[in-house]
Amino acid sequence: MMAIVTAMMASLHAMPDKASELVDEVLYGMTVEIVSDVNEAWVFIRTAYRYEGYCQRAHLLQEATLASTWQQEAQHVICQSFADVLQQPRIQSTKLLTLVKGSSIRVMSDEAVPEEWSAVQLVSGQTGYVRTKWLQPKITVQSLSEQQFRENVVETALSYLTAPYRWGGKSPFGIDCSGLCSMAYLLNGVYIYRDARIVEGFPIVSIDQDQMQKGDLIYFPGHIALYMGNDLYVHSSLGGNEVTVNSLDAKHPLYRQDLATTILAVGTLFNAQKD
Repeated sequence: MMAIVTAMMASLHAMPDKASELVDEVLYGMTVEIVSDVNEAWVFIRTAYRYEGYCQRAHLLQEATLASTWQQEAQHVICQSFADVLQQPRIQSTKLLTLVKGSSIRVMSDEAVPEEWSAVQLVSGQTGYVRTKWLQPKITVQSLSEQQFRENVVETALSYLTAPYRWGGKSPFGIDCSGLCSMAYLLNGVYIYRDARIVEGFPIVSIDQDQMQKGDLIYFPGHIALYMGNDLYVHSSLGGNEVTVNSLDAKHPLYRQDLATTILAVGTLFNAQKD
């Protein structure tokens, strides 16, 4: 059974209990597969990027046909940190809901709407309005050259700078290390493994560190970062603070010895595609 996330962020837990570990957040408009019913309040789900956990049933719309249609037609995402969906295309209008970066939405054609606004359809079927510049079409990796993808994925990761660290988080309200890297790739059309390791069956493969290029992934014990080039990397800080930039260069003021000396692997998308 397919379902659509209707909460701003649906929490994915390790157990069917709100007090259990937060393992992921699934964003509004994403479609998920309900693997099994647990009880009246909880279901066990699998995301499009093959991550699993327990989700509150109240955060989902369980309608397989609607979910299939939504998946095909909701071809835009929020690209602003967060965006209000309003009842009317004017700033003074009442808010219907707030969506975070990466949320999926269906853009409607409406010539009567001012250019700076876009009419959008919510999962409920209700129409709302979002500032046009806060929307972007979903990207497929096939539409990008290797160089453009590498530039895009770094730019996307940097757009989360100073977002607070949240274990299991995946939005500008709070994001963890693998959440940052997986969202940077997802928003550019690629699903990578949600946690901080290379897993067979996903498109990232290991390469030597001296082959590392902008947009590749750096793996540490229990941590992951995205390489920016020039020995710099962006990551959601292992120290538990926020998304920040550090350096692998011992002479750089942003150098972190604890990370630079404990690299386990470097992963890339493009060797995988060329094999």
